[in-house]
Amino acid sequence: MKTYEGKRTIDGISVTVDGEPLDERRDIETFTQYGFEWSYEGASPRQLALAILADHLGDDRRAVALSDAFMKAVVANLDNDWTLTSQEIDTAIQELQGGDGAPRRADPSAATTTHR
Repeated sequence: MKTYEGKRTIDGISVTVDGEPLDERRDIETFTQYGFEWSYEGASPRQLALAILADHLGDDRRAVALSDAFMKAVVANLDNDWTLTSQEIDTAIQELQGGDGAPRRADPSAATTTHR
């Protein structure tokens, strides 16, 4: 089980996986040139989401596909200093995909139609 950790220090931001720096994975997709961030929704938090997912899943395409939702559900809600385990990431992915591995679909009964 891997452990991902983020810290804000006087020297800046540090994000590690099992104590080693986490690669930003700009080779997959570049959402920002400004590095990692968290605790809000945006390009830098999405880059962090992508990097965590790519490392955790070992599947670049799936990491890109899940990065926006994972950023909004998990990364945007992290504290200044945080730790995520592989198990917590798996749980978040499962919740994002509705628990059965399939992407969640909008509830058709909740849809609204606007008439002009």
